[in-house]
Amino acid sequence: MTKTRLFAPTRRQFLGAAATFTAARALLPGGAYAAPAAPETTKATIGYIALTDSAPLIIAKEKGLFAKYGMPDVEIAKQASWGTTRDNLELGSGSGGIDGAHILTPMPYLMSLGKVTKNNVPLPMTILARLNTNGQAISVSNAYKDLKVGKDASPLKEAFAKAAAGGKEIKCAMTFRGGTHDLWIRYWLAAGGIDPDKDVQTIVVPPPQMVANMKVGSMEAFCVGEPWNAQLVNQGIGFTALTTGELWTDHPEKSFAMRTDWVEKNPNATKALLMAVMEAQQWADKPENRKELADIIGKRAWFNVPPADIIGRTSGSVDYGDGRKVENFPLLMKYWKDHASFPFESHEIWFLTENIRWGILGAETDIKKTVAAVNGAKYWLDAAKELGTADIPASTSRGKETFFDGKTFDPADPAAYLASLAIKRI
Repeated sequence: MTKTRLFAPTRRQFLGAAATFTAARALLPGGAYAAPAAPETTKATIGYIALTDSAPLIIAKEKGLFAKYGMPDVEIAKQASWGTTRDNLELGSGSGGIDGAHILTPMPYLMSLGKVTKNNVPLPMTILARLNTNGQAISVSNAYKDLKVGKDASPLKEAFAKAAAGGKEIKCAMTFRGGTHDLWIRYWLAAGGIDPDKDVQTIVVPPPQMVANMKVGSMEAFCVGEPWNAQLVNQGIGFTALTTGELWTDHPEKSFAMRTDWVEKNPNATKALLMAVMEAQQWADKPENRKELADIIGKRAWFNVPPADIIGRTSGSVDYGDGRKVENFPLLMKYWKDHASFPFESHEIWFLTENIRWGILGAETDIKKTVAAVNGAKYWLDAAKELGTADIPASTSRGKETFFDGKTFDPADPAAYLASLAIKRI
């Protein structure tokens, strides 16, 4: 694989453009926003799945933030699965689908490359913001609770092999091939010496169906976002082995992405959407708002989930379900803090590299070119300037990353990272 380098601008270069902008912000009576340029449309249909990390979109709608920035007719539409999200993005709102979505970060790349679309026809997508960091988990059936499985998955290797020898199909579920949940559970299994393609079957299950499927014994483990891991514990069906923040501290997760044709046709509306979502992210990150957040997204109209299944892990109280309980958990989901909203190009490089690792993308994939086509950090920066955001990242790279097993990823040299991994398809 050819070494790919990420050329990150200096902070001076990165922020230089901001100096040319004058603050053009003003609140009018009733909270309306005096935007410098009116949105080309007041409408957009944005998909979401019932996962806590979709909260910024829901909060932006519930709190009237889309309307504040000139887009009162934004619809936040529930999707049944990530496959449905993809299908509806292919249709677009003009054909009864959606214009954008709360989405697994690798999906816009896989769609833009035509890897998961109908007839492999590329659908250009643009990632406008990251919606969150952390906040997912890997859960295991109570049948394995005595093994004390945590960050180290290796105790499951012998147990799985024994069960398989007895004729049992060992299934580990995620939500979309090549998506974040797939990559987290694969990384965890492989770090424990379990080959996710040879020692187990990785299967696709929509997030809201995870708990019901484990309840009937159709899987041994799964990786998904909240509130489904907490609900599993609350129902006494399984336990959390680890949260994904323990696998990779402050890792990127979901993104807010739109069809590229929509973005190019509606640049002012794109900025308006981003400003509403970014303000919602700031609101969602405030501790004093977490109970209200749980009450809102738990409503029948959104998740139809008891707020009790949401509030604990959202506020930093984690019951793993195996005797471990942690208060003031330091790796809870972040929506805004520590640049959680910014779509770092270095993170996109990792996602593409992991998809190459597992054979989803070919080794010939031009990582740098692909990131440049999909990553919309420039739109984020434009919206941040308009909002008057003071804390802007110093660069498009967060630098080297370290995982729980000691492996490191340098975005300037993904080939070295791949070479360091024992279990891979390349």
